[in-house]
Amino acid sequence: MLSLFDSHLTNMLQRTRRILEQFEFDSLLVYSGHTENHFLDDYAPAFKANPHFVQWMPFLTDHPKSWVLITNEGKPKLFIYSPDDFWHVTPSQPDAFWCEHYDITLFADANVLISQLPSMGRTALVSGNHLDALPPNVSVNAADLLAAIHHDRATKSEFEQGCIREANRVAALGHQAAQLGFSQGLSEFEIHQMYLGATQQLETALPYNNIIGLNEHAAVLHYQHKETALPGNHRSMLVDAGATHWGYVADITRTTSQGDQAFAALIEELDRAQLEIVASAKVGTSFVALHEQMHAKLFDILLLSGVITTELQNDAERLALTRTFFPHGLGHLLGIQVHDIGGWQHDASGAIVEPPEAHPFLRLTRTLEEGMVVTIEPGLYFIPSLLAQLKETALHQHVNWSLVEHLLPWGGIRIEDNICVKANGAENYTRDAFAASALR
Repeated sequence: MLSLFDSHLTNMLQRTRRILEQFEFDSLLVYSGHTENHFLDDYAPAFKANPHFVQWMPFLTDHPKSWVLITNEGKPKLFIYSPDDFWHVTPSQPDAFWCEHYDITLFADANVLISQLPSMGRTALVSGNHLDALPPNVSVNAADLLAAIHHDRATKSEFEQGCIREANRVAALGHQAAQLGFSQGLSEFEIHQMYLGATQQLETALPYNNIIGLNEHAAVLHYQHKETALPGNHRSMLVDAGATHWGYVADITRTTSQGDQAFAALIEELDRAQLEIVASAKVGTSFVALHEQMHAKLFDILLLSGVITTELQNDAERLALTRTFFPHGLGHLLGIQVHDIGGWQHDASGAIVEPPEAHPFLRLTRTLEEGMVVTIEPGLYFIPSLLAQLKETALHQHVNWSLVEHLLPWGGIRIEDNICVKANGAENYTRDAFAASALR
C-alpha cells in the first residue's frame, strides 16, 4: 500500500493545487475537528474526524484538534495536537511509512494554528466546527471550492479502493459470525457482540450503528435497537453492518431466514436480481436507470411469488406497487463516509440533479464513472404502515393479502454489496470478501 498511498497523495496535491489556483487561494487548511461535552456533563461523544481531513490523513482518524495544511509548493504540513494531559493517552511523534510525505509538527496549544493564520495568505479553511476569532484572510467552507473537491471525491484512487476492499474483508468476518449467532438462536444484542468480536472493532470504530434486526424488526429500515430478550422464534435476520480500514468504510447487508419456503424463495430471487443489477453497473450507466431496472425486476419477483396477482401493463401502477415493498433508493456513493458526499452533484461547479419525483429517497443520481465505489442494495419489505396505505388505494385488488399477512412476521429483505466501477465492469468487493470467508 506504500506505493499506492504515494500515488494517492501525489494526485491529491495536483488536484488541490489546481483548485486553489482556480479559486485564487494560497493554501488549504483542513481541521480534523473536535467534540463538545454533552449538556451539563463533562464527557463528549465519540470523536469522528472531518472526512476532508481523513482523505489527506487516513491513518490518524482519532486525533481531534489536528490540522493538515496544503500550500502551492512543498509537502503537506501535518500538525498533531498533543497536549500535556495526564488523563488520556496523548499522541507521540509518528514513525510510519507515510511520515516521509509530510512535514510533521506536534503542538500543545490548541490555538497555535489560529495565531499563524494572518501570515498564510488567502486561506481556504475546511472545518465542521465553529472556530472563533478567525482573521479576514480566511474563508470558511467556501462553497465553490468545496463543490470542486466533492465532485472529485466520488472517484476513488487505487489506495482508497484498497482500503474499502479491506474494510469489506473485515466486515465479511462479522457477517459470518452474525449468521452463526442466528443459527444458535441468540438475541440481537448477543449477535451484535459476536459481530464486534469477529471484526475486532469497537463500536466507536464502526462506520454506523449496526442494524441487527430479527423477525419483524427486519422491516424497520434503520432499526436502531438491539434487544437482549430472545424472540419466540428465529424466523429471519437482517444484518446491515460495516467496518472501517484507515478511515474508509464497508456497508454490507445480508438477510437470512428459516422456517418458511416462500420467504426463503424471495431472498433467493432478490439475490439473483441484485447480481444482475451489479452486472449492469458500468461506466456511462445512469444510476437512476439502474434503480428503475431494479423496480421492474422486483415487480416480476412479486408476481412470480404470488404477492402481486395481476400482470399490470401500466408503468405508474407497477411502480406504485413496488414502492410499497421497496421504498428506499438502490444505493449510494461509498468511501470515507457511508453516504459519501456528492451523490446528486453532476459537475465540479456544484450543479445538483435531484432524484425523480417518483424516487425521492434515491441518494445517487449521477452517471457512473470509472473509480466510483457504490452500494447496490435492493430491498423487499413487509412494512405495516406502507401496506396499510396501499390497502386504501385501488391497487389493493392486485395483492394477495393472505400471503402478505403470512410473510409479515419475517419482516423484510435487503441485500447490499459494495462495488467499484471499472473500465470493464464492476469489481464486487463484498462477494469477493464473502467468497474468501466461505459466506455468500
